[in-house]
Formats: sequence, structure tokens, C-alpha cells
Amino acid sequence: MKLVNFALKGSSLAGLVSDDSKSILPLHYADGAPIASIDSILSEGKLPDIKERYSESMNRSNVIADHSSSLLPIQSVKLLSPVLAPEKIYCTAVNYVSHGKEQEVSPPSEPYFFTKFRNSLIGEGDPILVPRISKKVDWEVELAVIIGKKGKYIRQNEAMSYVAGYTIANDVSFRDLRFGSDEKASSHYGQNWVKAKGLDNAFPLGPWLVTTDELKNPYQCTISLSVNGVERQKSKIGEMVFKIDRLIEYASAGTTLVPGDVISTGTPLGVAAFTGAPYLKDGDVVEAKIENIGVLRNPVRDEGAA
Repeated sequence: MKLVNFALKGSSLAGLVSDDSKSILPLHYADGAPIASIDSILSEGKLPDIKERYSESMNRSNVIADHSSSLLPIQSVKLLSPVLAPEKIYCTAVNYVSHGKEQEVSPPSEPYFFTKFRNSLIGEGDPILVPRISKKVDWEVELAVIIGKKGKYIRQNEAMSYVAGYTIANDVSFRDLRFGSDEKASSHYGQNWVKAKGLDNAFPLGPWLVTTDELKNPYQCTISLSVNGVERQKSKIGEMVFKIDRLIEYASAGTTLVPGDVISTGTPLGVAAFTGAPYLKDGDVVEAKIENIGVLRNPVRDEGAA
């Protein structure tokens, strides 16, 4: 099933997206109370119940038809990030062979994570900002994994049972901030991951969460990104160096993963920094796509104009 967070009349609600992605059915608990977010579903351990009541117990098309009077046209609401308040956002560096080749670096011997923060998190249709302090704003389409239950020291062979579902991420990067202006300092301290990755509006996520029962094998899916209709990235997710189960095992070693945590799994070749493509500018439109999930669209705005 496809679950979505959306805003309606100033309130956040969770919904079920129709098979044709044109309508949303607002979700309710068994007692009839509206569900405010996917975050609530995950943190309260209610995902199995939602699946049973809205999907697994009957054909989803029938569920939608039976609640036709409650359906909302998807164009009538504002889509939000599939998780609104993740405790942790992990991003995986150089996790596609092709992305390593375009940088002329070898993949790491074990997963290499950096982090983003909630200030970076935006949803479908929200603007990617070109900040005053960067001239080289880049894109990186990624499959994002949403954690569904709490765990620590998770074994690789059990890791997939901790996944609630998948969505699309765009790891927006500020290439000219990566090493800073002080070459001596950068050679000593390394890359400035916080500035290069963690500015405002630098992590579009969405448009919805596709649960694992609907997307059983993401590695067969095509992942791509276009800017103003021009394709810049395209690959198969199966090209990943470290698969999802290994990333979860590594991330949970010494750190407790909780429902709503995000693990973004890396990007394939085709980013502006290594292809000579133009960096993002005001007025651009970025479309990140993953087969069997959907399309995440975000306009680009100068910070002062957004």
C-alpha cells in the first residue's frame, strides 16, 4: 500500500493513496479517530493493523470504492514528507559503483554514513533552496528506507523485518561548501559534511511511503532523475554496493534505530559535480523517480525569493 502524509485545512493527516495515485482516503484508527501522520502509525506499532483493515483483508480497490464519499482528489491537498519528525536521517556515501567511478574513488570497505537534520526535510512540491552561500547546488536521487520498529544490533538476516517501506529522496548537495574556503583546514579535518549536505530544504522526501508487502524487491527497480525534463541520472537500484540489510546492520550497531528513522541508500552516476551539467538555479524543476514508487517533484528557488 501507498501511505501519505498530507495537509488539509491546517491539519496534518495520514492517508491511503489509490492505485491510480489520483485520490487519497484519509485513515482512521479502529475507534474512528483520524490518524494525524504516518509517524504516529509507526511509533504506535499500528502498521500491521492498518494493512489488515485497509489492504490485506480485501482488495484495495474495493476499500477505496467503499469509502468513495471520503475520497479526496490528490490535487486538492498539500502532500507532506512521508515522515515528519524522524529522529535520525542517515545518508550513505559512494554506495553505487558508477558514482564511485565518476569520482575516481573506490567504494568504502564498509558503509560510510553522514547525517542530515530535520531542517533539510521537505516534501513533494516544496522548493529546493539555492542559498546565498553556495553557487554549486547539486542533486542525488536515492532510495530511502523508512524504519518501522525499534532495534539495536540488528543482524543482517533479520534486518528487512525492521523496514516499514520505501520512498524517494533527493540528497541535495552544496559542492562548493564540501571542503570550505580554508584549504589547510580542509586537508586536516576532511570534508565539511554538515555544510555541504545539511542546509535548509536540502532533503526532499516523498511523495509517499510504499510498504514492503507492495514493493518486495526494490533492487529490480529503475532509479532516475531529471532536471527541466532532461535526464541526468539513471540506473538500477541493484547496483548498490551495500544492500539494505547490511546498511541496517551497520547503522544499528551501537545505535538504536526507532520507527520513522530514515536510511538513504546512495546515488548512481550523473550528478552535476562530475558530469559538467549545470548546477541547479532558480526556476529549475527536479524530478526524482523510482519505478514502482513514483515521482518526487521539487522546484528550485533562490533563497531570497522562496
